[in-house]
Order: sequence, then C-alpha cells, then structure tokens
Amino acid sequence: MAIIIDLSGRVALVTGGTSKLGRAMVRTLATCGADLAIHYHQNQEGP
Repeated sequence: MAIIIDLSGRVALVTGGTSKLGRAMVRTLATCGADLAIHYHQNQEGP
C-alpha cells in the first residue's frame, strides 16, 4: 500500500478501533505515520 498522505507528527483518535472497519482505519493511519489513540467500549450485554 502506498502512503497517500503524510500524517507524521499528527494524532488520530479512532473510536471503535477493534471492529473490522476501525481496525482497518488504525492500520491505514499508522502506515501513514500518525500517532494513534484507540478507544473501544465493550457492551456488557453482548452484541
């Protein structure tokens, strides 16, 4: 995957970082050089 944009020195907050889409976003942002803050909330009642 080619780096489309340089995000070095930038911070990205990803909510839902453990879902399929969130995980893909985290990987892409990290590849582009961003520092990441990842948040998720596990529902106690289940999916």
